[in-house]
Amino acid sequence: MEIDSPEVKAEVEKVFEEYEKALVTNDVEVLDRLFLDAPTTIRYGGGENLYGYAEIAAFRSARPSTGLERTLDKTVITTYGKDYATASTLFYRDNAPGKVGRQMQTWVRTAYGWRVAAAHVSVIDAP
Repeated sequence: MEIDSPEVKAEVEKVFEEYEKALVTNDVEVLDRLFLDAPTTIRYGGGENLYGYAEIAAFRSARPSTGLERTLDKTVITTYGKDYATASTLFYRDNAPGKVGRQMQTWVRTAYGWRVAAAHVSVIDAP
């Protein structure tokens, strides 16, 4: 298995950027499209544990659309073979001084493109 194939890594970096733009602009249509539409898809958030695509989509549609801007730091995208990748990043928000957010995603290649199959988002006190 090849780790960090340049071609595959570029694909995942591009879709990760698309996800980030959709997140901070609250483009729910794109966010929904980028999650794997399956009952096995999981998203653990700061205050919710979401099991299955339907729960994640419902959360997205009800989420506030303001205060989403953030700055990313130490983003690491690693690909494993041609169809699997992880993305890990720290994030900071002006409306949360003294806090650091952590985000991890598992990306899988599908017939429809790259999709998030699992995600975790949490916020802790900044070290």
